[in-house]
Formats: sequence, structure tokens, C-alpha cells
Amino acid sequence: MNKIIIVESPSKSKTIAGYLGGKYTVLSSKGHICDLATTGKGGLGIDIEQGFIPDYRIIEGKESLVKSLQKACKGNQVYLATDPDREGEAIAYHLARELNLDLNDSNRIEFHEITKTAVNEALLNPHKINMKMVDSQESRRMIDRILGFKLSKLLQRKIGSKSAGRVQSATLLLIVNLEKEILAFVPEAYYEMEALFKTFKLKLSELNGVKIDSKNRITDRKVLENLKARLLSFTVSDISHKQVKKQSYPTYTTSTMQQDASIRLGFSPTRTMTIAQALYEGKNIGSETVGLITYMRTDSTRLADSFVKTCDDYILNNYGTRYLGSVKTKNQKGMQDAHEGIRPTSISRTPDSIKDYLTNDEYKLYNLIYKRTLASLMSAAVYNQTKVEFQNTDSVWSASGTELTFDGYLKVYGKEATDEVTLPSFKLGESYNADKIQILDKETQPKSRYTEASLIKDMEDLGIGRPSTYAQTIATLKEREYIKLEKKMIHPTEQGMLTIDRLNEYFDSIINVKYTANMESDLDKIASGELEKETELQSFYDGFMPIYDKALRNMDSKYPIPTDEICPECGSPLVIRLGKYGEFISCSNYPSCSFIKREEEEDNDTGIICPKCGKAHIVKRVSKSGKSKGKTFYACNNYPKCKTIFNDKPTGEVCKDCGALILMGEDGIKYCSSHCQDEPKEVFICPECGKGHLVPRTAARGKKKGATFYGCTNFPRCKTIINGTPTNEKCKDCGSMMIMDNDGKLSCYKKCNEVKKEVEVKEPIKEDTNVTCPKCGKGHLIKRVASKGKMQGNVFFGCSNFPKCKAIISLEEYNKLLNN
Repeated sequence: MNKIIIVESPSKSKTIAGYLGGKYTVLSSKGHICDLATTGKGGLGIDIEQGFIPDYRIIEGKESLVKSLQKACKGNQVYLATDPDREGEAIAYHLARELNLDLNDSNRIEFHEITKTAVNEALLNPHKINMKMVDSQESRRMIDRILGFKLSKLLQRKIGSKSAGRVQSATLLLIVNLEKEILAFVPEAYYEMEALFKTFKLKLSELNGVKIDSKNRITDRKVLENLKARLLSFTVSDISHKQVKKQSYPTYTTSTMQQDASIRLGFSPTRTMTIAQALYEGKNIGSETVGLITYMRTDSTRLADSFVKTCDDYILNNYGTRYLGSVKTKNQKGMQDAHEGIRPTSISRTPDSIKDYLTNDEYKLYNLIYKRTLASLMSAAVYNQTKVEFQNTDSVWSASGTELTFDGYLKVYGKEATDEVTLPSFKLGESYNADKIQILDKETQPKSRYTEASLIKDMEDLGIGRPSTYAQTIATLKEREYIKLEKKMIHPTEQGMLTIDRLNEYFDSIINVKYTANMESDLDKIASGELEKETELQSFYDGFMPIYDKALRNMDSKYPIPTDEICPECGSPLVIRLGKYGEFISCSNYPSCSFIKREEEEDNDTGIICPKCGKAHIVKRVSKSGKSKGKTFYACNNYPKCKTIFNDKPTGEVCKDCGALILMGEDGIKYCSSHCQDEPKEVFICPECGKGHLVPRTAARGKKKGATFYGCTNFPRCKTIINGTPTNEKCKDCGSMMIMDNDGKLSCYKKCNEVKKEVEVKEPIKEDTNVTCPKCGKGHLIKRVASKGKMQGNVFFGCSNFPKCKAIISLEEYNKLLNN
């Protein structure tokens, strides 16, 4: 009997297999293998009448994977090592069902870091699948399916919004409510006063015995003008000193890591989690593959005692006794505390010692996590704060200074620019004459709009969603075009505000922060056994359906929208309708009259002269066929004479270096359309077309669903796909782009070294690859070397079914075939 371990990620399986040698076979489920069907009543995949029985189906494209797992596991000892959270427990449950494993067997293992010690310890302590956690995940999935499907279809029909959801809509509500507050804000004028000297500055802090602060502002400028005319010299009236300690921060949670990565590194939440996943699953560090950080979906700041002891020794040996602190923890309302905080798996694995094995982004995030963790266990920084007050006529003026006397955790974490403010030395009774007195005109300011970081902070504080949902929720709101980023600030779109207005009209008792937070709490209680799944589902359904039915009957429909135009075919009024790919204008007399008005280019004219032909304008268009059907692009309206096309929006600005048009991507980042030297470091020019740039994408279907790859922004015109990570390094032999694989190894995009090796083979190659021919689907590809003609000496692949099939596949095409 063989021993088999099933994990979620292929890269994780490789890391674990390296630890266990040949004792275990490590396989991957590549995430979820089952989901609710989209058939049945309402397409919900749930039999509500029979007690909320879910109808699970194998996810499309994973049938062959499941069959291969069934074949490999039959008659063998199987351990389910999916992620240690509710989703992971549900995946383990579905694997057990499809593999016919006994749910009473102790075949579930968990580890919170992918290290050799943690994996071996987990294998010594297997347990049963936690069905209460499965119930909790199943409840969440069914509630989100019922609410999401029904609300989404309602909003699509009524107002053209793309979707709604329990967490998604509550988050959008926060953004829209803040926007309304900002728009309704009326600024109020107030005034401040400063006295400027050569080496310091004073601020008016008290007038006629009344302290001036945010609650007590001066709103009459004449008051300060009158004071200014009466001012004499400034006399030191009080000097006070105090020592202040600034404690280090707790180690990262998912939320705080995403916030800091956004603020300090400029990473989006999705980008942060993708990088963190790679660090968790394992990197090839020298001769070993090891997980570098603990599980990255957590709301806890707790640290293992053994890790703390190791860190204490490290601090004592490298910094001394004065720098040794204590564990910092933060209790959060609704915190599950199922895992440790996010930390390095080994404090001795410093960022600089492994920098050469990481991508630039991986190094930056690992460095952030490492320093935060080490600093959290170090002593406080100590400051001397000085406050000096000056008297002048009937006013008091003040200045404050801060001096760092012991750096403590800042030794590792680094000092902020505002940490120290230096003041000159003062003595009581000394008098000074100001070089300048100035009155400052001020206005009260509205609240700042959300950034991605501040939105995540509020989501966590208010209990909206869980660590695993923050990044995906924001990504969904962007994708649905409910929000947009402008200078890193989140603005709701017109459609986003309309969506919330309609939901507020009927679903304010459900789409709100309190309800969403309480639902998360109830799901936690199902996981702990305090509540029953069926009871909670029935309670939700009984409360939701009457409200939904009322909205279905009474919600005003935005469409069709009357216009002042007349149908040229039948004379009826034209109306704006909503179709699958957006609004269009058609006859109100449909179906008797099927007239549809063609979209006029003038309505989408950007007014920007085409940089290629210099005659026509760039216009906005929508793809009407192919894989990009329904997607927006920008093209010259002198087509087909001029074939200029941009996938991102032209701004009208030109590059200061090369004069090419500046484009703006969906993320709000501007870049040069010719990718000249002014381009951001993270932009990689496509090695095939040389026009688009490579961006990370996630496979939406097929065998690699959920996997990250890089594709060209010029898709579908350029179909370049790279499964590794692009770099800006060039191949020394051919000058092509170098690609980094999951193990940190670089290889040439053109595979020139492989071609060179094959050309050097003296004997003719006739090697059966066992790869099915993509042309005929019957024969195998045979590896050969051309003996004459233009391809002489080059490797190619021919079909074993020759001459019936005359397929000829190049080495490059063959590699792409394997990768896809």
C-alpha cells in the first residue's frame, strides 16, 4: 500500500515531496474540485424544499484530474493536506467524497507553515475532517449563491448592474456612503497664525485664555489682524520635558500586510496575496525547497512559543539585551485566531541571504514581513519630547521638539522622516523678535476617500468578510466597474452609486455592515458547533425571499429609456435598451420592428489625432466577435487604411522622452505606448509583438484554472503566454527576454540554449515524445533534426502518422504545446 498526500497547489506539492523523499507520493487538487451546480430551480444548485441539500458537480475542466486522482488513490493510504481554513476543509471533504474515503478515518492533516518539521509533525497527528467547518463553508456558499444569483439577476434586468453579493455590496455601500458624505460636505473658513524665526517656528495656541484647537477655531480674520498689530517680543514662559516610549507593532495579519504592502510598496491587495502565496508554498533556496512564510490568511497576531524563543536568541546575539522586547498581540472583534500571525518560517533566513533566489516583488514583500516580525519582538523606541511656550501680549505660542534617545525596534524597522523634530536650546525668560508674522487662510476638509489600504482596514474593523475575501472583494468591485482608482483613491462610478441606491430602497435590512458582520459571526458559530446549519439557512431564506419578491414586483426599471429619436423604418420612437454587452438603441415597436441603430463613431471620438497616420481620430470601439467580444478598445477611425489599435485608453498626453501617446491602464497607471525608457520598471515588453506589455493574469478555465500566467496586453492579436515570471534581463546568447521559473531559475524565452544543444547532436534523433499530434489527434510527435533545407540542424517534431499527417511542429511551438 502506497502513501499519498493531496494538497491544493502544484508548487506546494513539489516542496512537500522534496521533504519526504520517496516515502510519499504528493499530488495536487489544484484548488476546489467541486462546486454547486447551476441547474435546478432558479439555477441555484440547491434543493431548498428538501432542507437545503446542495447539488455538487465536478468543476468543468477538472473531470480528468479527478479521474487521475481516483486511479492513483485506489487501495492506498490517503492524507488530505489542504489549507488549514474553512475552504481547505471543504476541499478535503469533496476530495473524500470523490475518492470514496471514509469520513470517519483520521486522514486529514494540517500545517501552518511548509517546513520539513511542520509537515512531519502533521503526519504524526492526523485527524478526521471537521464536518462543522465544512457545514460553515457550505452555509456561506449557499447563502452567497442564493443572495448573489437572485440579486444579480434582479439588478441586471432592472438597472443593468452586473452583480451583487453579501460582502461585495456591503463593501460598496461603505464607499458610496463616504462619497455622498464628501459631496454633501460644506467647507468652513478658519484662520491660524504663525511666527517665523531663523531656526524655529511658533504657532498660536491660546488667545485670551482660550485654547485654540480643532473644536475651538478662529473664524474671524479680524481677530488675528488686531492681535498682529499689538504683538511685541516673544518671551519663554514654560519649558517641559517628558520621555515617551513608542512600542513596536504586532506581526502582520492578512489585513495589515495588505495595507502596508499598499502604502509602502504600492502593491494592490491581489498582487500582495499572489506573492505571499508563492512565499508560503515554497521557493528553491540553494539545495532545498522551503516555505518562507507561515499561512497568509489569518486574523491573528499570535506567535508560536518556539519561534519567539528562537527570535529572542537572535535579538540577544545580534543586537544585545537592551533590544529584547516581548510579544505584541492585538485582539480584534470576531477574530478566529485559527492560525499564527504572518511570519518567516525561520528568523535566521534573512532577506539579504535569500535575495538572489527571489523575484524583485517577492524580495520586497518577504523583507517587509521579516522586519515587521523581528521588530514586533524588540523593545520600544524612546524619545525625549520638549514643549516650549512663549507669552506675547494676551496670547500663548508654542513649539514642540522630539529627539530619539534609543532606537529600539526602529533599528530593524527603520525610522520615519517625521520621527525627530529638532529645537534650539531655550531658557526661561529669554525674549525673541520674530522675522515674520503670518496669518494662514484655512478651510475645513471633508474625509479622505478610501484607498485600498484604508478600505481593507475598515472591512476588518467592521467585520465585513474574512482575511481570504478582502483582496477578491475589491478586485470584483473593479471588475464590475462599480469603483475606479484615481491617484490611488477609490471613487464609486455612477453605476456603483445607482446599484447601492436601488439596493438601499429594498434590501437595506440585508445589505448593510451590521447584517454582514453578524452573518460572519453566525458562520463562525456554525464552525464551532454553537449553531446548526439548516436552522441558519432557513432563517436567512425566510427573511430574504419576501423582500426579494417585493423588489421583483416594484423596483423601477431603468430600461428601456425613451429618446427623442424616431425609428427610420416604422416611425415609432427609439429607446435605449440593455443588452449582453451594454446599452444599445433600438425601436420601441420590437418585435414587430427589429431596427437597431448603429453606434455612431462621433459619440466615442476621443478627439486625439492618430499618431501613426496623423489624419484621423482615435475612437472608442467595442469588439463584436472573437474571444474579446464585448471588450472595449481604441482604434483609428481611418481603418482599414490605418490599423492603429490600443487596448488601454489614450490620455491625450505625450511621452516627454519619445513623443508617443501616453495610455492609462484599468488600474489607473499611465505608461508610454512605445514603452520607451520612461516606462515603469515593472513593465515587460512582449518579446513576440514588441508592442504590448506582459501582465499577470489568472486562468479562468481549463486544466490550469486559477493558475497565474503572463499574457500580452495586445491579446487577441498577440497570443503570447508565459508561465514563468518575465524579467528585464537579456539572454547573453540571443538577446531575448529571460524568464524566471517557480524555483527562481532563469532561462531564455527563445530556448536558444536548448536549440544549440540539439543542433550539436551528431546522430539523427528519432525520439517518440508520446505527445499526441495536435493536428490529426491520432499519431505521436516524433523528435527529429532537419538534415537539409533552411531548417538544417534545427530540431522539429513530425507526426508518427506520416505521410497521412504531414504536421511539422517547431521546438518553440512544441514547448508552448507542453505549457498549455
